Amino acid sequence: MLLVKLFVTFFKIGLFGFGGGYGMLSVIQGEVVTRYGWLSMAEFTDIVAISQMTPGPIGINSATYVGYTAMNNAYGSVPLAVIGSLTASFAVMLPSLVLMLIISRYLMKYSNSRGVNAVFRVLRPAVVGLIASAALLLMSSENYGSFSDEPLRFVVSVLITIAAFVAMRRKVSPILILVVSAIFGAVFYSFV
Repeated sequence: MLLVKLFVTFFKIGLFGFGGGYGMLSVIQGEVVTRYGWLSMAEFTDIVAISQMTPGPIGINSATYVGYTAMNNAYGSVPLAVIGSLTASFAVMLPSLVLMLIISRYLMKYSNSRGVNAVFRVLRPAVVGLIASAALLLMSSENYGSFSDEPLRFVVSVLITIAAFVAMRRKVSPILILVVSAIFGAVFYSFV
C-alpha cells in the first residue's frame, strides 16, 4: 500500500513540479512530512542536504532518498527500501518524460504563438514563487536553531546565509562557497 502511495504522490509531484527540483521541494515537504508523516522535518532537511551534495537533479535525488527512508521507516527492510526508492524515482520522472515527448513534438511548431507565450509568462513568476518557497522552507529551526534557545547558533547561521547570498550575487563559485562554509562551520561548531 505504501508503494502505491509513494508512486501516486511522486507522480503528482513530477506532474506539477514546475521550476525543477528546488520548486518541487516545498511540494515534497508538504506531502511527505505534513500530509503523510513518512518523515520528520529533521529527516527531510537531511535528505535535502544529501540531495544537493550528490550528482543529479535535486528533485529526483530527493524522491530517491524519500522513497528509501519512508519504506525503511515503515518496514525496516533494506530490499523494500530500495524498491521504495526506485518507485519514487520512477514516479517523479515519468510525467516529465511523457510531457517532454508530447511537448517536444508541438512546442517547436507553436513556439511563437501568443497562447504558448502567455502560458510561459504566467509560469515564470510561479516558478520563482516555488523556488522562494523552498528557500523559506529550509529556513527552519532544524537548520538555524532558535534565537531564544540558541542565540549564537541562530545569529551565525543567519550571517552565513547572508554571506553566501552576497557571494552568489558577486558570482563567486558555488563550490567555493560550500567549501568555505563547511570549513567555517566545522571550526566554529567544534568550539561551541
